[in-house]
Amino acid sequence: MSQWEAALPNLTRVVQDEWVDPKLGPWAARLDEYVARCTRPVVLIAHSLGTSLIMHRAHHSLASRVAGAFMVAPSDRGPADIWPNADRNGFAPMILKRFPFPSMVLASRNDPYVAYHRAQTFAEAWGSDLVDMGQSGHMGNADRLGLWPQGLEHFGAFLSRIAVERKLLTSQ
Repeated sequence: MSQWEAALPNLTRVVQDEWVDPKLGPWAARLDEYVARCTRPVVLIAHSLGTSLIMHRAHHSLASRVAGAFMVAPSDRGPADIWPNADRNGFAPMILKRFPFPSMVLASRNDPYVAYHRAQTFAEAWGSDLVDMGQSGHMGNADRLGLWPQGLEHFGAFLSRIAVERKLLTSQ
């Protein structure tokens, strides 16, 4: 995502504090602050714990400003949770409710933070398109993906889908 931030001029990163012991409240407030300032519909891009943030904010008032969510490597806040104190920090439990906006989940079959079948469950519950990324690990900095052309290809397809859906809605 850092590579995309540098390459895509319209991308704005929401920098979150406290990665060692993250708390949903401050993270949600920061995201809400950024979304509220936007003058156009927002496409959220999230990785790992950021996907849980989107899951928790999907049904709040600012969700009406979200055109879509592109989520990479969701992390499990359920029984296989690897984050200590997930129930205390607000990111648990997983909310298995359809999002009010289009979404896409990219999941790997060997991600240490979520079993693939759990990612399938999340995507289905959220109404997300699921992309099987094969044996891609957690798809983060440690995987040295660089600009990650394969991810950009899926992101482009997702943006095209959103554009078509929005055009269809406005022409009715």
